Amino acid sequence: MEKNRIHKLTLLSLMIALDVVLSPVLRIEGMAPMSSVMNIIAGILLGPVYGTLMAFICGLIRMLLMGIPPLALTGAVFGAFFAGLFYRLGGQIFWSMIGEIIGTGLIGSLLSYPVMVWFTGSQQELYWFIYTPRFIGATLIGSVIAFLVLVKLKETSIFKKSQQLFMGGVLHGKKD
Repeated sequence: MEKNRIHKLTLLSLMIALDVVLSPVLRIEGMAPMSSVMNIIAGILLGPVYGTLMAFICGLIRMLLMGIPPLALTGAVFGAFFAGLFYRLGGQIFWSMIGEIIGTGLIGSLLSYPVMVWFTGSQQELYWFIYTPRFIGATLIGSVIAFLVLVKLKETSIFKKSQQLFMGGVLHGKKD
């Protein structure tokens, strides 16, 4: 039991480190496709709870160290949760990608408006859908990259063992 907890925390820490390091690599102003890649991988590997925790901690780190506005949280947290939830329900990479697009691209982008109005104190030139095109664009780019990475990752035994650790025996949508 204790060994499983240590494995989970270690893998969670590695995913956080990867997300923090990789997110600035392919970053276009207002778009963070690598964050979507990591959300989908975390959703499939860690599940919705740990995936959301990873996204939340990464968002805080990016806000504190890189000066990114609260969009780092609103954009990533919902995507990670829905990527994990949809994968758990559908059992396919495709479902995780759809969860990321809905969570980050739609829900995250719409919730970013009131957060940024509060953060900046101004409503000028901001409207509800201002972030949606960029967020959806980033999730589409990130989803394609994640799909290509996961096709290879799912063939490895360490990925399958790690997934079993977090999913409680659920592997690729099937009970063992």
